[in-house]
Amino acid sequence: MDWDRAVGDWTQFKGLLKEQWGDLTDDDLTRIAGKRQQLVGCLQERYRLSETQAEEAIAAFESENP
Repeated sequence: MDWDRAVGDWTQFKGLLKEQWGDLTDDDLTRIAGKRQQLVGCLQERYRLSETQAEEAIAAFESENP
């Protein structure tokens, strides 16, 4: 997945994120607004992941959703 494409079509992309990480709230997704580092921070907070774990989870998500 090309992150720039995700940012450009954020409304649709939010649905994919919500399916993958159901604990993310609509407020979280609004705050993230396509910013990858914000997503890393939210995943760390909601799922108690390290930064490395969150980065790896996002990378796996990107590869699963081309």
